[in-house]
Amino acid sequence: MEEIEQKGSNYSASNIQVLEGLEAVRKRPAMYIGDTGERGLHHLVYETVDNSIDEALAGYCTHIEVTICEDNSIVVQDNGRGIPVDMHPKEHRSALEVVMTVLHAGGKFDKGSYKVSGGLHGVGVSCVNALSSHMKSQVFRDGKIYQQEYEKGKPLYSVKVVGETELRGTRQQFWPDDTVFSTTTYNYETLSNRMRELAYLNAGLKITLTDLRQDDEGNIRQQEFFSEQGLPQFVRYLDSSRSHLFDDVIHISTNKNGLPIDVAVMYNTGYAENIHSYVNNINTIEGGTHLTGFRQALTRVLKNYAEQTAAKQIEKAKIEISGEDFREGLTAVISVKVAEPQFEGQTKTRLGNSEVTGAVNQAVGEAFTNYLEEHPKEAKLIVDKVILAATARIAARKARESVQRKSPLTGGGLPGKLADCSSKDAAECELFLVEGDSAGGSAKQGRSRRTQAILPLRGKILNVEKAMWHKAFESDEVNNIIQAMGVRFGLDGESKEANIEKLRYHKIIIMADADVDGQHIATLIMTLFYRYMPQLIEDGYLYIAMPPLYRCKSKKGNHEDYCYNEQARLQFIKDYGDGSEENIVTQRYKGLGEMNPSQLWETTMNPETRLLKQVTLENASNADFTFSMLMGEDVGPRREFIERNATYANIDA
Repeated sequence: MEEIEQKGSNYSASNIQVLEGLEAVRKRPAMYIGDTGERGLHHLVYETVDNSIDEALAGYCTHIEVTICEDNSIVVQDNGRGIPVDMHPKEHRSALEVVMTVLHAGGKFDKGSYKVSGGLHGVGVSCVNALSSHMKSQVFRDGKIYQQEYEKGKPLYSVKVVGETELRGTRQQFWPDDTVFSTTTYNYETLSNRMRELAYLNAGLKITLTDLRQDDEGNIRQQEFFSEQGLPQFVRYLDSSRSHLFDDVIHISTNKNGLPIDVAVMYNTGYAENIHSYVNNINTIEGGTHLTGFRQALTRVLKNYAEQTAAKQIEKAKIEISGEDFREGLTAVISVKVAEPQFEGQTKTRLGNSEVTGAVNQAVGEAFTNYLEEHPKEAKLIVDKVILAATARIAARKARESVQRKSPLTGGGLPGKLADCSSKDAAECELFLVEGDSAGGSAKQGRSRRTQAILPLRGKILNVEKAMWHKAFESDEVNNIIQAMGVRFGLDGESKEANIEKLRYHKIIIMADADVDGQHIATLIMTLFYRYMPQLIEDGYLYIAMPPLYRCKSKKGNHEDYCYNEQARLQFIKDYGDGSEENIVTQRYKGLGEMNPSQLWETTMNPETRLLKQVTLENASNADFTFSMLMGEDVGPRREFIERNATYANIDA
């Protein structure tokens, strides 16, 4: 006891660190923006744009301009009221400086200023400032341009007038700090997807995105996003690569108990449920009370209608209809505006406000009841599809039962082709889904047997985007993947929700050739996970292995290295071949099967040296559109996408 007291005797007030101003953000940036990689970098733009969106929600802003500058700085300019610049009564400095340098400072805490707002509850733009090496704020108010600049969140001078203007609004320019972020290069497509989404969610708001970084041909890119109708156009966009059950969009736009509710629904001939929910423009990937209210209303109204109009049909088919049957082939967007949202989890992916469930349930229930009564022809198409879905669900249960009915002596029903690992700790276990038997053989020999399992896949797996739900369980390759992972579907044996409690691996790695066929196989596997087991992607368990394309060796000096892409090969030639290909011996790997076990381990499987790309659901609506377009029936959009992305296509949900 005496020894413990001696050790602790130096622990005094001097050991307590007090992080002032924005130092806390710089000390732990991931707490505020998620991470310091590419996702966190783009989050800086979203937080800045959120301030402008708040002005639009309050009715003062109609146009937001986002610009990626040549030096990878970002400019966000709006035509809102402009951040106030007068003296703050308590802080005794300009309100602009307070907003830019103090956490939890902003007009969104004053109910009179903003009824609703997105962003990180007042930490948004000050976080951006803290994580930028330099930032310049300009406010256009009262005919004057007010300006203040900052370095790493600290003001360089007091707010001052630098000119006159007829403009109104705020202009923010920031340079992300390369000592904080692993990359400071912005991806145009990532920002484009989010700006499109925001335009659909805020009807009547124009968002312009410009990329001033010239491409190889000296061109700059610019897109303008504007939606007059909002969610109905959003749903049509999401469903544009699917065949419609009927052409109507069922649109609900109302206000219940002071809660603005906007819902758009469309039915297609497919088998997947595609529901995207938002709260104050934030994509609630995990759903929440607004999604619960929507599903309750849909099930209640459609079940009543089906029992009234198709009782004989249901009785003849000898089926019991469940809630999931009503959502098959459904594409919907739910957007609610909540004054004081309660989000579960720091990443704001699930809404917790209990009062929202009843409001959405009531609004959607009334609208659907009216639609079904006024559109009997379309209502019959929905009911017929529901009965077909219920029949297929029962067939799926029987298919699963026949597959999963295994004796305990058969190793828990694991596929015969699976080379399992010896560890039983899922947190350290990895499953490689390997294209082809030859590559599978090399992987089995080269792997770490304790933590790495190998499942070779023969050919291309079933395209689940175009198949009825239960067909996946009749496919040997798909069943092998599901069985190997230990995933079951639903506690009741019929639910489509994947039960991953007994998941055997916390890293599932798709390992396919780097050619077109390999990329297609990888996309088919990702589609399976996205449509059947999205929880695995949300939890960060799905990865893509990045095998090298080349093995380069210099003729002089014997420098040798693996190059994972064309840029790395050109850099190797520049560094070790005096810029000439003649001085380099290059081996091109056409497939994984060309590598021996030790090469495959060294380049693609060894945790110390490999490159893995994590599949994420950063933008669920864009992933939904991309998968349905790439895997669907319509060739036109698929061809256009491939032509546009031919040189750098990299499908990462």
